[in-house]
Amino acid sequence: MTWNQNYDPLGHWWLSTLVAALPVVVLLGALAVLRIKAHWAALLGLAASLLIAIGVFKMPAGMGARTAVYGACYGLFPIGWIILNVIFMYDMNCASGRFKILQESLMGITQDRRLQLLLIAFSFGAFFEGAAGFGTPVAVTAAILIGLGFKPLQASGLSLIANTAPVAYGALGTPLIALQTVTGLDLLQLSGMAGRILPFFSVLVPFWLLWAFAGFNGMIEIWPAVLVAGVFFAIPQFLVSNFHGPWLVDVVSAVCSIERAGISVGASERQGLSR
Repeated sequence: MTWNQNYDPLGHWWLSTLVAALPVVVLLGALAVLRIKAHWAALLGLAASLLIAIGVFKMPAGMGARTAVYGACYGLFPIGWIILNVIFMYDMNCASGRFKILQESLMGITQDRRLQLLLIAFSFGAFFEGAAGFGTPVAVTAAILIGLGFKPLQASGLSLIANTAPVAYGALGTPLIALQTVTGLDLLQLSGMAGRILPFFSVLVPFWLLWAFAGFNGMIEIWPAVLVAGVFFAIPQFLVSNFHGPWLVDVVSAVCSIERAGISVGASERQGLSR
């Protein structure tokens, strides 16, 4: 496949690519380097996008304005609406004391911090990713881990690692639904193809998570529970994505992983106590 010069406004494909990437550079630079608040950084990124689209790529100004409005509406509904409801549920559980009960229940299953990390960051975090996505699983699981004694930066980093397994089907399949919208490809085919690729990585991610936290020897000591959590996430991920669609992949997979990993962890704890 060759590049068509008629669609290259700057005459060089690499130069057009660099210019098109500038809004992302502006956004991330404003956040990470200039430490500008997120909403102002987003507006700067939007302004850069419109300037480049209209000034360089010759998009009609009216079309650019309509695109910006459509993107904002799509960010609010359904994405913002999903996040709002999950944050409401989280705050309600904290206010009612149920979040504390959840922490104590998880501590009651095991006192091993490695197994707590496996259940919370990987299995429980995948459930939040499937239900809400967009950063909420990392925020919620990191808060739980901090409450269990993990350092804040450590809890956030480990939650991010764990979140790599379910993120493609996050927020009821929003990434794949958005991809289908802009490409016109069949949604079920996209879901099935992703579901045939990701299960291999879904088995590896919990091992990577525990290796990052406890080292190789610490991971090997509890490898049966890690394998159970990964396998019972990967198999439903494959089945639901290929035979149902992208909407409930993470929710079903996370429930299976939590249940089977919890049983495995409980059995391991009972064997340890019996010794």
